[in-house]
Amino acid sequence: MTGSRPKSSPLDALRPAAFGADPSGERMARIRRSPHYADGVFTNPVAAEHTPSGSMLKFLPTYFRREERARRAPAGDVPVHPTTVADLATPAATGLRLTWMGHSTVLTEIDGHRVLFDPVWSERCSPFAFAGPRRLHPVPVPLSEAGHVDAVVISHDHYDHLDMPTVRALAWHTAAHFVVPLGVGAHLEHWGVSEDRITELDWHESTEVAGLTFTATPARHFCGRGLRNTQHTLWASWVVAGPEHRVFHSGDTGYFPGFADIGDRYGPFDATMVQIGAYSEFWPDIHMTPEEGVRAHLDLQGDPGRGVMLPIHWGTFNLAPHPWEEPAEGTVAAAGRVGARAVTPRPGQPFEPAVGLPADPWWRAVAARPAAPAAECPVRALPADEPGRTGATVRA
Repeated sequence: MTGSRPKSSPLDALRPAAFGADPSGERMARIRRSPHYADGVFTNPVAAEHTPSGSMLKFLPTYFRREERARRAPAGDVPVHPTTVADLATPAATGLRLTWMGHSTVLTEIDGHRVLFDPVWSERCSPFAFAGPRRLHPVPVPLSEAGHVDAVVISHDHYDHLDMPTVRALAWHTAAHFVVPLGVGAHLEHWGVSEDRITELDWHESTEVAGLTFTATPARHFCGRGLRNTQHTLWASWVVAGPEHRVFHSGDTGYFPGFADIGDRYGPFDATMVQIGAYSEFWPDIHMTPEEGVRAHLDLQGDPGRGVMLPIHWGTFNLAPHPWEEPAEGTVAAAGRVGARAVTPRPGQPFEPAVGLPADPWWRAVAARPAAPAAECPVRALPADEPGRTGATVRA
């Protein structure tokens, strides 16, 4: 789905390759035909403000205060699982195994095939190798030793989810097919991924790769990599279904009542991978807090006893003012209150949802100081127009 390139300018030579490329030609024409595209931009299922709200004078002291800065990173070495390569060499006994590599990167082995969600192997999530948020723990396994990959799924084009060096390595050294939201293929082609290895989907569109069905589902977020941040690439959550198992990956999203619809149409799920980190009162519409993430899991499943929830988008990069360990503590506490099963593996620790993991609050040993109980976090009520299947309050 290629087309003519936009007219170039002298500034294009200064544009970093990692910025990617804007959609054009037939790709842009397809975007304009999307029912989720209006007035020149993609729109959210529920209105969302994606620029920081409130006074920056209030935000900046919070972000740069010395004590709080210290709490946004671990005080010791994060205990990365030491035998990931050996563990992955053995097939999953139950047919479904997840390996959280950190942040939103999850290797999912499902019904004999392998799917890699939002792979980021770089040291920084940034267009530059010398600046930007740096890893707080090593990658659990070299990409070259992660094994065969059938499909790579991208949720949206932000740097902590779409990493140019990782995409190029996967394109050059694997035969993986890339399944992405509308418009994101322009970035991939700019980086050398051939058109026939890319499938772009709008919300509720599906494709099949290696015997698995991939469906793009709604999310409440935004997009952008360059200085202009034109909202011309879509963001999505994802459902992947095999003959025996099905999983959900949230990508980045604020809470919205559409999770219940996704669950009704495509669930229930053996496992949900749900964003619960990098939240803030300054951007409440586009990232979920731990309690909102648990609520989304319940909406997706319809029953707290169904499946397991894997918390993602935390622990690897410092992207928000909350304490480093708070997403894990909050998720465990919120899941416990409603009887849901949340699993918190160490980075690189494979687990099978049917078997689960023993409780291991490993993050507490390296947190800057013991985490405050979740009940001490400030509570905000969801807006009246955002009903879900549960009546839980949500922590800011």
